[in-house]
Amino acid sequence: MAEMNLLQAINSALDTAMAADDKVICFGEDVGVFGGVFRATSHLQEKYGRDRCFNTPLVEQGIIGFANGLAAQGSVPVAEIQFADYIFPAFDQIVNETAKFRYRSGNLFDVGGLTIRTPYGGGIAGGHYHSQSPEAYFAHTPGLKVVVPRNPHQAKGLLLASIRDPNPVLFLEPKRLYRAAVGEVPDEDYELPLGEAEITQAGSDITLLAWGAQMEVLGKAAELAEKAGISCEIIDLRSILPWDVETVAESVLKTGRLVISHEAPLTGGFAAEIAATIQSRCFLYLESPIARVTGLDTPFPLTLEKEYLPDHLKIFEAIKATIDY
Repeated sequence: MAEMNLLQAINSALDTAMAADDKVICFGEDVGVFGGVFRATSHLQEKYGRDRCFNTPLVEQGIIGFANGLAAQGSVPVAEIQFADYIFPAFDQIVNETAKFRYRSGNLFDVGGLTIRTPYGGGIAGGHYHSQSPEAYFAHTPGLKVVVPRNPHQAKGLLLASIRDPNPVLFLEPKRLYRAAVGEVPDEDYELPLGEAEITQAGSDITLLAWGAQMEVLGKAAELAEKAGISCEIIDLRSILPWDVETVAESVLKTGRLVISHEAPLTGGFAAEIAATIQSRCFLYLESPIARVTGLDTPFPLTLEKEYLPDHLKIFEAIKATIDY
């Protein structure tokens, strides 16, 4: 085991994957000698050469188009989009090419070896163009997997699983956690399952559900709830697409209540999909309406970032309102 922050865990996963399989190729804007804007790819070029870790032009559509071509020919590309906010020029390539490649040929060819890494979310005072959470856009797209880690251990295991999954994966990295804390991470190669949620804390009164950086916020809210005599079950969804309906439904059947939190705006956020599915599965067991604690329906503000983000106090208020309904 080694002490790593989330960035170091990402770097370790890439290093492990590239060492194990010479078909794994890492590229994006400034990922070479510079190591990327956050240094997630540091030292990979000097270790594996310019043919396997290299810079691309500043054109996101080109990065993903190039990655699709590589994956279609049998390579295992790991493409970095410098910020998730910059992924939209590549939206057509991801949604209309990456996700549909397998289906348009009846599985005769595919781009299943493609992984797209990108930092996402707020918390670094990045303003409008460096703080967005676009997971719901891609969750609407059959043919993709969408994965979000919450800590260094999860990051390495989930990224290795994503790189080796036979489907294209969008791997969203909560950038405010990059250097926020360290945790124990195995030095060796390991994978964590995609599409499976994890219950991080057992409880009996209410289910709290989130992913990525919001998991830490849920934990703080649960501590406040515990002091008020409320027992919270906490679930990390981990995979947005496919998402683990069974684990969430079983928890809600037990607690009768659900609060979902994410940084993205309320309207059309992925919490709405979860709420619709869980109410159809658990309707007769629900003790109160499913609550959503999310970002606001505005562009992400710079000076009002703390007001915009769903924090532990907002979640605690939702917990109390749900319990007292």
